[in-house]
Amino acid sequence: MKTTIALILGIISSVALILPACAQESLFIAYPPKDRQTTSDRIFIIGTATGSGQLLINNTPVNRSSGGHFAPSFPLKIGDNLFEIKWGDATVEITVKRTPTQPTIPSGVAFAPNSLTPTRDIARLPDSLICFGAVAPPNATVTVTLGTQTIPLLPENTIQLPSNNAVLTDQNQPQGGISTYSGCDTFTQIGNLGYPLFELNLQGKTITEEGKGKVEIIPPNPLTVVEVTATQGVARTGPSTNYSRLTPLLQRTQASVTGVEGEWLRLDYGGWIKTAETKPLSSKIPPRSFIRSISSRQVPGATEIVFPLQTPVPVTVKQSDKTFTLTLYNTITQTDTIYVNDDPIIQRLDWEQSNPTQAEYTFLLKSHQQWGYQLRYEATNLILTLRHPPQLSSSTSAPLEGINILLDPGHGGKELGATGPNGYPEKDANLTLSLLLQQELVRLGATVYMTRETDIDVSLSERVEMINQLKPTLALSIHYNAIPDNGDAINTAGIGMFWYHPQAHSLAVHLHNYISDKLNRPRYGIFWNNLALTRPHAAPSILMELGFMINPVEFEWITNPREREKLAEAIALGVVEWLQQEPQMHADKRR
Repeated sequence: MKTTIALILGIISSVALILPACAQESLFIAYPPKDRQTTSDRIFIIGTATGSGQLLINNTPVNRSSGGHFAPSFPLKIGDNLFEIKWGDATVEITVKRTPTQPTIPSGVAFAPNSLTPTRDIARLPDSLICFGAVAPPNATVTVTLGTQTIPLLPENTIQLPSNNAVLTDQNQPQGGISTYSGCDTFTQIGNLGYPLFELNLQGKTITEEGKGKVEIIPPNPLTVVEVTATQGVARTGPSTNYSRLTPLLQRTQASVTGVEGEWLRLDYGGWIKTAETKPLSSKIPPRSFIRSISSRQVPGATEIVFPLQTPVPVTVKQSDKTFTLTLYNTITQTDTIYVNDDPIIQRLDWEQSNPTQAEYTFLLKSHQQWGYQLRYEATNLILTLRHPPQLSSSTSAPLEGINILLDPGHGGKELGATGPNGYPEKDANLTLSLLLQQELVRLGATVYMTRETDIDVSLSERVEMINQLKPTLALSIHYNAIPDNGDAINTAGIGMFWYHPQAHSLAVHLHNYISDKLNRPRYGIFWNNLALTRPHAAPSILMELGFMINPVEFEWITNPREREKLAEAIALGVVEWLQQEPQMHADKRR
């Protein structure tokens, strides 16, 4: 009997084993790799077994699709889990190691390894609350000493939140608690207070352990002033990439530093930015600006609003239905005059001094749909560009004439994306569909730009920069889906849409519903998601997940040439219908 076995080791580096020939059967394991590590409580095994016979995993019969694909899930215990896959006269063994998500509470008089916080050097202003934590056995007495102060750490049951990805498998509920010791205090002594010293007392025994992060109290005056050097500084709600993004900080923005944690700086308006995206200035004067008159001007396809400032200040943006709000920090209004003429998109501009150092400008718009914006500093002038809606052609044969669409076939080159049960990479599926979609959109009159047309490496930053430079009417990133280890690969299927800026929400909803209804496909859902290809704000930009590579049955639909053609046609017609439902776009027909 002949059985061919191939194992995908993470990224399709396959190993084939040829056994004695007497039948045409083959086994391909696409996932997991041979020595997979995960924190999930279960895992799916994805692959293809061609030919007749019964596939067994740990002696359990496994169902296959008509094409021989399979993706059953199995529970995992902490530690090593061995899976024995039998097909014909061949056996493959895969070990999956499950690691715990929470620190293990010590059984003796000890702190759990790497549980003392803060874990890195921090700097705070006087009277800022500084918190400390540790994991230790129950009923212990725990304190921390820093400088001249000793703070008791009290026991509490800290609820553990699931990862952001848990929402993709509908399992985003708190996962119980872990016993920790926590305490906070303020410090007035200026200077470097050194490393906190943690002390644990239990059953008459006492141990001490020095923390890994030094604590410094910085003087409130003068503060260090920095300038943003990155083209768009990534601002976050806290000092790591685990925290949410804020409106990017424009190059040349200036702000005072009010805190430091590791490689992150806390700026005076509240956002955190990496030190590497800034440079210190010699000035110790906190950046502040007055603002007086505001003017607007028409440029091709957009309206520009000019905010004259004395220094480039941090800003944030909030989009909503029929409003666009721009907040300027470290800014005091002396405004008496604003010039905004009757405008294609702006109905009115309102402003208020929302707090003593924060000015808020709200544009009431003529349409609920927004088409993209840009912010930049020219010297100390803040320039806001609001794009006008495109004008549709009245041609029935070319309804997308004059419309520019950017298509982004996800992944490519060394980046494979998700893998189907037979090893077919997502990058190829994305490109095949995108080329078909390009043809459909061009047939309908659109001008189409592609981030790639062949199997090449294209970085995320290059893809985003194409959107920012080209400023298309729409940007669509084409993908097929997978889910985390604890998902159900057999029963998870359907069309998913991902958006970030409110201007892209209506497009995501419309295409999700249109494609699902037109092709009678399951609806996976519509997600707000902080993804590189949803974050561009120069145009409504969405990321489309058009089916699950790892679902045995849906994978056969994904790879069916006729179904791909129908999918491309449905997306193109869905774009037409969405554009045509915007009434403002029909005020000035081309013909």
